[in-house]
Amino acid sequence: MIGMRIAGGLLAVATLTAATACSTSNQPAHATRPAAAVASPAAMASTPPTETLEPLLQQALPNVKGKTFTSAVVDFPPNARALPHRHGQAFVYAYVLEGTVRSQLEGKPVTTYHQGENWVEQPGAHHLLTENTSRTKRAKLLVVFVSNTGDKLKVDDPKS
Repeated sequence: MIGMRIAGGLLAVATLTAATACSTSNQPAHATRPAAAVASPAAMASTPPTETLEPLLQQALPNVKGKTFTSAVVDFPPNARALPHRHGQAFVYAYVLEGTVRSQLEGKPVTTYHQGENWVEQPGAHHLLTENTSRTKRAKLLVVFVSNTGDKLKVDDPKS
């Protein structure tokens, strides 16, 4: 069963990746790597750890005008928690590469995902909770976004 989930998750990523290829090269010349978010040392000292995003590939979809494919690795240090956020109108696919992540979308129950498990988020979904469940081990996700070209991939909720 787990093997089928892993194979299904990898097949979904491979299908999305293949759909974005517009040349025979492994990485198109016009692919870009957006800058990763980095927290300042002062911010890290006063707040619990948060996630970082390492971009892998960002490319306009050649067969879907106005849409962009982005893949990234999201790294959660031990005890890290993301702020509540949205991914705009992006369709999101997440696959747990390592560790365990607890997640909750608005209107859905809290769910714990282990290495090899995956989920999707519909456009406009409100992500209330995303956290590494371990106090000692990292958690990493492969995240794929299909978004409107030019949209921010993550928008944290305004502070109350």
